[in-house]
Amino acid sequence: MSTGRVPGDSFLWRFNDADPAGALDDLSVCCSSRRWAGEMVVGRPYRDVNQLVERSDRVFRALGWADLREALDAHPRIGDRATGESREAGWSRDEQAAASGAGDELNQANVDYEDRFGHVFLICATGLSADTILAEVLRRVRNDVAVEREEVRVELCKIAALRLRKLAGA
Repeated sequence: MSTGRVPGDSFLWRFNDADPAGALDDLSVCCSSRRWAGEMVVGRPYRDVNQLVERSDRVFRALGWADLREALDAHPRIGDRATGESREAGWSRDEQAAASGAGDELNQANVDYEDRFGHVFLICATGLSADTILAEVLRRVRNDVAVEREEVRVELCKIAALRLRKLAGA
């Protein structure tokens, strides 16, 4: 698939021209939803990172809960350190740096949240303090299921956008 070049953006050059399997592999670090990744690949070519992120936002709005859950299940509990040497694990550790020292109160809030919703609490933690993260889990544990699923969608979308920008070097 020769899709055109994006001046000054070597990631987008490679991504736009990659075979579908290679393009899917590039995206795996950003989001683990196969439907999201597939929709992102068929949306090529992208002229710049902003168009890439805009497409991601549109795709996220259309994902069903099963697709969101697939992405959600790949995330570690907030405050836990992702293991491994992969780029995704490193980004996760960096994104959750403030939460790693939050202690017992966050651990208990995570347990309460998981008991209520059946999955880990997810938040785009980049730039947030441990206190802010704790306040958010305590607020969101009171959500009803439908409201919380939409909050999860928004947070997954933010994380994917952040990681797409990192991948593109923007």
